[in-house]
Amino acid sequence: MKILVDFIALIMLYVLCLFKKWQSKGKYALLVNTTMYVYLSCVLLVTLMPIITSLPFIFNHPYNMYLVPFDDYLNGRGDTVRQIVLNVIMTVPFGFLFPLTQKEKNRTFQRTLLFTFLLSLSIELIQPLIDGGRSCDITDLITNSVGGIIGFIIYVIFKPVTSFVFQRKNE
Repeated sequence: MKILVDFIALIMLYVLCLFKKWQSKGKYALLVNTTMYVYLSCVLLVTLMPIITSLPFIFNHPYNMYLVPFDDYLNGRGDTVRQIVLNVIMTVPFGFLFPLTQKEKNRTFQRTLLFTFLLSLSIELIQPLIDGGRSCDITDLITNSVGGIIGFIIYVIFKPVTSFVFQRKNE
């Protein structure tokens, strides 16, 4: 039920602020930006929610941070292989969709990697504040960045298709 508050806020943000702005830029921009918005909402669901109802309690638990890369994997703790794979998979769509939301000159590998890294860093730094059972882990930052790289490679492979669709919108 607490997650419902976050989804209502996300829907209101989309309807009141983003939909008209993206719609005014055309059907392509509306489709791509809305797809990215839905994807990011799903990432929030998996990584941070509930957010709004957790805000009054953000300082009521310890802040756990792990700065040794792949420490759990190297020491055989937990289901680390599964976590690594899921973290990579989670950001592949971002690496693919992010360039599509940018102007042609900004559709670069470096920019996509930077924003993938910043998305992951934001999530990792906020997670322990929202939920005392979560931690900030450099391994997640690395694996999420790898996912963004894979997504960008997929974008490059499919660039002729996306360029064709983009050109068709201007006709």
